[in-house]
Amino acid sequence: MFKYVSRRLAYAIFLLFLLSIVVYLIFGLLPIDPARISCGVHCSPATVLGNRHRLGLDVPLYEQWWRFICGIFAGRTYGDGAAQFTCPAPSLGYSFPHNECVTNVIAGAFPFTLSLAIGAFILWMTIGVSFGIIAARFRGTFIDKAATAFVLIGSSLPTFIVGLLVYIAAFLMHWIDPISQGLWVSPFSDPFGFFKNFIFPWITLALAFAAIYTRLTRGNVIETSSEDFIRTARAKGVSERRILIKHNLRTSLAPLVTNAGLDFGGLLGGAIITESIFQLPGLGMISLKAVLHDYDLPLIMGTTLVAATFIILFNLIVDLAYAYLDPRVRIA
Repeated sequence: MFKYVSRRLAYAIFLLFLLSIVVYLIFGLLPIDPARISCGVHCSPATVLGNRHRLGLDVPLYEQWWRFICGIFAGRTYGDGAAQFTCPAPSLGYSFPHNECVTNVIAGAFPFTLSLAIGAFILWMTIGVSFGIIAARFRGTFIDKAATAFVLIGSSLPTFIVGLLVYIAAFLMHWIDPISQGLWVSPFSDPFGFFKNFIFPWITLALAFAAIYTRLTRGNVIETSSEDFIRTARAKGVSERRILIKHNLRTSLAPLVTNAGLDFGGLLGGAIITESIFQLPGLGMISLKAVLHDYDLPLIMGTTLVAATFIILFNLIVDLAYAYLDPRVRIA
């Protein structure tokens, strides 16, 4: 097990290193000059040159990348003399539209995205797995057909349609306040306000994901029910309830670990549509604004790296969890 974990950690670190190169090259080779954008339309050439020096863009691309990597671990200093300022580690650059370090901008947005991801994850896993188990248990009955209809509707409707329908319904019933919506409320100081802010975004995401997990759970439970060890347990007189809980579910739900881990990791990178509809200034929302309005390349690059890092991290967690559940994986 130790060798397997070490190997997967080495792969993850190498992939993150490779990712930083690719992302930096993509954004570094774009025909957009952050130094000019950061000072407006009527900039003099001298001002543009000064901004380029402050941002560290007056050196070759490979040196810019190296400074970027060093900044993640040791922080980074921009400019000279009285105009000098520092972004402490981990530094992902400096955002001129926000007038602060990219790391601080991301740190301010991350609580919204984390709260959205955790709540939606709990909701869709609870609904999806429960509906899938019930549909498989009562296969061929009205309950199974109702679960199938839920899967078809939930999988077919785009997220922005579901989000708009949920938002309009909540607004018409006065369950949502457009003014306070999107303001951060701590779940510790005001649990009700926190729940009120996030319940409808949670429902929006959960409806789509729950449909997928209902289908996966139902299929896995039905497929596992025909395995030899299940038939052996029935022949020994074990009750159906005990067979389902002790034997079937562990085997059936193990494949869901992969999907759940990757879906949750992807959500931590920002749910752009849901955050936009409900005006939640999370990572998805600030990324969209950076692309469409600010042309904030350091922020775009920072959020891209953070989102990709979460996906790689949860891919690693999924691999380790799967190896724990199925020892045969460690041999591969």
